[in-house]
Amino acid sequence: MIATIRVMLGMAGLWCAYYGISMILPYRPADLLSVVIWFAGGIVLHDFVFAPLCVIVGLGARRLVPRAWWAPLAYGAACTVVLVALAVPVLVPHNTFGNSTVVDRNYPLGLGIALAVVWIAVLLSIFRIMRRRRTVPGR
Repeated sequence: MIATIRVMLGMAGLWCAYYGISMILPYRPADLLSVVIWFAGGIVLHDFVFAPLCVIVGLGARRLVPRAWWAPLAYGAACTVVLVALAVPVLVPHNTFGNSTVVDRNYPLGLGIALAVVWIAVLLSIFRIMRRRRTVPGR
C-alpha cells in the first residue's frame, strides 16, 4: 500500500515538474535567465543566511526560554517567516509595478494584523501551558 502511494506521489511530482518546465520554456532567454537567477538566489539565501540564522536563534532561545514554551515560539517564528516572505513582493513601493491597481490595499497593515494574530495565539498558548502547570500536581 505504502509503495503504491509513493509511486503515485512520485508520478504526480514528475507530472508537476513537466508541467512547470513546459510553462516556462516559451519564455525569452533573458526571462529564463532571470528565473534561474531568482531560483538559485533563493536557494543560496536560504542555505547560507536563513538556515544558519534560524539555528543560531533557536539555540539561543533554548538557553533562555523554558522548555514548555519552545513549541509555541517555534510555530510563531515559522508563521512569521512565512507571512513576511509572502508579503515581500507587495511591500515594495507601489510605483515599482507601474500599475497602481496591483497593490490595491494596505498590505503593511494586513501583515501587521496577521502577525499580531499569530503572536496573540502564541501568547495564549504559553499562558495555557503556564496555567496547566500550576493546576496539575507533579508537573
